[in-house]
Amino acid sequence: MPRLPLSALSVGRHRIPLPVLLAPMAGVTDLPFRQLCRSYGAGYAVGEMLSSRQELWATHKSQHRLAQTQESGLRIVQIVGHDPAMMAAAARAQMEQGADVIDINMGCPAKKVCQRLAGSALMQDLPLARRILTAVVAAVTVPVTLKIRTGPTREQRNGPELARIAEDVGIAMLCVHGRTRADRFLGAAEYDTIATIKQQSTIPVIANGDIDSVDKAQRVLAHTGVDGIMLGRAALGRPWIFAEFAAAVLGDAPARIDGHGRMACMLGHLQALQRHYGEEAAVMLARKHIAWYARGMLGGAGFCKGFHAQTQAAGQAAYLTRFFAHHPDAFANV
Repeated sequence: MPRLPLSALSVGRHRIPLPVLLAPMAGVTDLPFRQLCRSYGAGYAVGEMLSSRQELWATHKSQHRLAQTQESGLRIVQIVGHDPAMMAAAARAQMEQGADVIDINMGCPAKKVCQRLAGSALMQDLPLARRILTAVVAAVTVPVTLKIRTGPTREQRNGPELARIAEDVGIAMLCVHGRTRADRFLGAAEYDTIATIKQQSTIPVIANGDIDSVDKAQRVLAHTGVDGIMLGRAALGRPWIFAEFAAAVLGDAPARIDGHGRMACMLGHLQALQRHYGEEAAVMLARKHIAWYARGMLGGAGFCKGFHAQTQAAGQAAYLTRFFAHHPDAFANV
């Protein structure tokens, strides 16, 4: 396994020994998943995006996205919105609830977010983006980070310009997804723009987009010179991917999670969902995660069908245990 040339970095007053980060993903990077990824070596894990509209925070969904006092690592809350005053107030409120870092979302390409001129839509209005960044940095005493894309469209890759604004107003770290807003998640990520941003920046720059292996990370690092790597979709159903990256950074033997280890991970994930959400919600949420775990697994389609038929937490756990007892080589080709 190639060694990854990464070293510890600082985000404000916080030191990140292993700069392999978990990207924020709505509906995925809840507390159970963040904790699980940390257990395998993720050095930094960002929570799901939280609306800057505080009147929405009372909803069941938003309650799980607020700063979590039981979080084992840094509590990183990502906020999204388009109004500078509201964004500043939301950041201050989350800091007061225990957030260690505030992350600003200017990278989400979802239509319902961009329609409100939030997320990556802000990249088409850099003066407004500057006002938001300035207001949030002034409102809190914890580090503020920013996640962006390369630009609104391929013809307007203004990521380097927004990066200069971010550094100028005091953003502590910048994460860049190598696609434009118009690209959404289609096509391949490009890293030339990220390389340009890194060359002009003195704050840490993190590369994100299509990094799904240590080999790919090595190529991205060589091309861009960034300070860290952020994994998103590559971690779905593979939280142990962080163990592979940690081994590559530290120069250890390649990490290999066998079938038994994967089953134990899945069972642990189910239990964490139950503790966090309660049984009824956990049973439903577990289904999408199990579908991700089953990708490439021998008999995966039948396994998922049987798992989805379970309506109670105990039944889900029993089904998992029973299936792998009869199919010990289910992950042989993964």
